[in-house]
Amino acid sequence: MRPIERLLSRGIREAARSRARDAAATVGPVLRLRMPPGMRGGPAVVAASMTTNAAQPEVLRYTAFSSVPDGGNPAGVVLDATALDDGDMLAIAADLGYSESAFLTAPPEGLGGQKGRAYSIRYFSPKAEVSFCGHATIATAVALAERTGPGTLVFATRAGTVPVEVAEEGGTVRATLTSVEPHIEDVADADLAEALAALGWPAADLDPAFPPRVAFAGARHLVLAAATRERLADLSYDFARLEALMHRLDLTTLQLVWRESATVFHVRDPFPVGGVVEDPATGAAAAAFGAYARELGLVPDDAVLTLHQGEDLGRPGELTVTLHRGDPRVRVSGTGARID
Repeated sequence: MRPIERLLSRGIREAARSRARDAAATVGPVLRLRMPPGMRGGPAVVAASMTTNAAQPEVLRYTAFSSVPDGGNPAGVVLDATALDDGDMLAIAADLGYSESAFLTAPPEGLGGQKGRAYSIRYFSPKAEVSFCGHATIATAVALAERTGPGTLVFATRAGTVPVEVAEEGGTVRATLTSVEPHIEDVADADLAEALAALGWPAADLDPAFPPRVAFAGARHLVLAAATRERLADLSYDFARLEALMHRLDLTTLQLVWRESATVFHVRDPFPVGGVVEDPATGAAAAAFGAYARELGLVPDDAVLTLHQGEDLGRPGELTVTLHRGDPRVRVSGTGARID
């Protein structure tokens, strides 16, 4: 099984749709649905499992943070999800098996942005809805740009409003999202000890220059810095134990980092709460890490950081994190490509 996929059976998808409907009235910033892994179906199963009688939407597949289809982080993209309910979206995300998929509907009143370039966007992993997903935002922006051209897009997410600038350079499309306002929190010693135990990392393997923190820029991520590239490369963790801790702390991923130079980092993101072992390229975590590094004085207030991710999974991607003095928000940019 590919580490970016957790395969689910038709029966599990039916349970997911039922749970999603039950939770629809009370969904918060992060919807927690618990399902065991099973087998994945194909596009025909998606169509058969839909709960509406409307025409089935087109489900696109794009990768983000890479200009080639076999790099970066793949995402499902549905440009018109008007006819879908929560269970339908969850079933599509489960069938695709990607870490997240994005679904667009009409924008809320007062969002702003040009007509046809402003949307509500929701994100589903194979197991749950998440409040914000950076790579699926980039993938969606690239998909829209191929249809409507470059320019400014505005997305209403459950975490807040996220504008995206899309530009084309030499035939390559690059999208830059601007995060919601970030914040950083301390992590309790007991929670840190549990995270390290789940990872199988001794405390001595951490880089003391990068203190553990929980960072938020649309979603919550526990930032842990490895002292060596070898430590980062050796990732074999207790899935259930880490998942339980992350649910308790309301974390989306762990952002595991290793510093190559002053502005170049290598990162990995375990994502058990989403039903996948590891997220190949994580825009939301990159934004959170940029805010973390700036607040702790690890990088200048004005800085451009390069994050390499996915190398250990055979899906290399590159994320650019830009910080501007006087603006607390973080910009994350990358290329994208359609997966045929």
